[in-house]
Amino acid sequence: MHRQVLFLQGAGEGTHDEWDDKLVASLREALGDGFDVRYPRLPDEDDPTASTWVPVIRRELASLDRGAVVVGHSVGGALLIQALAGDATTARAVDRPLGAIVLLAAPFVGEGGWPTDDFELSDAIGSRLLANVPVYVFHGTVDDTVPPAHAELYARAIPHADVRHLPGRDHQLDNDLRVVADVIRGLPPLPPGPTR
Repeated sequence: MHRQVLFLQGAGEGTHDEWDDKLVASLREALGDGFDVRYPRLPDEDDPTASTWVPVIRRELASLDRGAVVVGHSVGGALLIQALAGDATTARAVDRPLGAIVLLAAPFVGEGGWPTDDFELSDAIGSRLLANVPVYVFHGTVDDTVPPAHAELYARAIPHADVRHLPGRDHQLDNDLRVVADVIRGLPPLPPGPTR
């Protein structure tokens, strides 16, 4: 059985086809056989909002099998966490166990991070995520789009997150996700039984 990996793109005109496609190609190559990497096109990539991306992300999450890994790059990572954690008034986006949540160069939207009127991540998001799902935060130390300090804001909000600073890497992590693939390949095997 192949482990599913859902990769959610970042924001900006042409990002899906001209930028993050290189990250996905690197991840696919580094993972090798045994993984099904999905890369959906998110709407209005040049002007994403929670109201346009979160419902699409939630549909993608609902289609995943148990043990799937979800990866979000940049704004896609911030909106992935918003979709997964929601708030006190919304249900969780997925009720089956995920293999892991992986954030790549994700901005923290909230206190200390990027301000916006669209949505805000709280310091309590860690408690809103499914229990026992590992969270990995990767951030390049020379990212000039999202300051590396945002990784520490995620660490504060999600205390069990494993934060990894990648020396000399930029916002696109130099289009090299071998270290991310190593983490994904090292996850516990898929649990036996039905996939759903």
